[in-house]
Amino acid sequence: MKAKIKPRINLEGRTPLQDVIPLNTPFVVFVDPASACNFKCPFCPTGHRNLIDETGRFQGAMKLDLFKKIIDDLSEFDKPIKVLRMYKDGEPFLNRNLAKMIAYAKQSGRVEYIDTTTNGSLMTPERLAPVLEAGLDKINISVDGMNVEQYKRFTGFDFDFEAFVSNVKWLYANKGNCEIVVKIPRELITEEQCQEFYDTFGDHCDRIFIENFAPCWPEFDVEAHTGFEIKEGIYQQPVTPTDTCPYIFYAMSVNADGLVSSCFLDWGRKLLIGDVRKQSVKAIWNSGEMNALRRLHLEGKRCQNPVCGSCGQLSHCLPDNIDAYRDELLPKFLAHAGDNISPDVPGMTARKRMPEPV
Repeated sequence: MKAKIKPRINLEGRTPLQDVIPLNTPFVVFVDPASACNFKCPFCPTGHRNLIDETGRFQGAMKLDLFKKIIDDLSEFDKPIKVLRMYKDGEPFLNRNLAKMIAYAKQSGRVEYIDTTTNGSLMTPERLAPVLEAGLDKINISVDGMNVEQYKRFTGFDFDFEAFVSNVKWLYANKGNCEIVVKIPRELITEEQCQEFYDTFGDHCDRIFIENFAPCWPEFDVEAHTGFEIKEGIYQQPVTPTDTCPYIFYAMSVNADGLVSSCFLDWGRKLLIGDVRKQSVKAIWNSGEMNALRRLHLEGKRCQNPVCGSCGQLSHCLPDNIDAYRDELLPKFLAHAGDNISPDVPGMTARKRMPEPV
């Protein structure tokens, strides 16, 4: 097998956050090309149409002009961001401008690395070739079964599995410098199919891994929706609680309509901190709303926030752990933020109706 059995997360060479917080420039910016998905996976809030309708969140693709504005805004930072993550709530390939977006970001000089995650259903050579040519650095491919029947049962989608395997092979043969990662949830396949998974994809990707379901989505019970009991972390590691969210100190997420969430897991739009249609990315990164949430975490009060308090990402998904450094980081952060800390914390104030997309 050519591929390394290795999870998609990069654990090597990580910057110790306690040495760099507070950051003038985010390391990572998530930008969601599409907030909708053609799958109805039970482990993901987006797969529950009625649940998403209740949030009032925009369902659709990001406009190219809005994406360009986001990338242009990055020029206000003193250096390029490390990673542009082209995914969040939906299926990125539902956006027909995905390749143009990647190319624009790459050519901007404001982004060092671009990756995306896809369910692979729209991943044809015709769609993949422009994305590769645009300069995509990494693509994570989620496999949701090893045959048509399993896909239909889990995703509700009539999936052409043989064509999918053929497309993965084409991608690997034509990938250039793009890293190909293939992953599957262990809960969806039999013991025998674990080896079949490796045999099918192991020579046609750079990394391959069998993950576990994880209760990462706040206010969404993965066990109840899937019927599976979760005993390990997503990468088969022991569950280790982490109290302070590290992500809000190095990343933020732009939703498909331009509303900005402090967290890439904010499926319900309860952690909104700004709107790139009306504000710059830098202004939102340094906003009073974002700073209020950061202070809450550094003060050890994460669980007072009803959204952050129910997040399983911090226990099941190997986050950076800065708990031991809170006492020394808090005064540094307060000096950096100054008076720019909102009295209201996202997720703890009365929710207002979200602005209509423009």
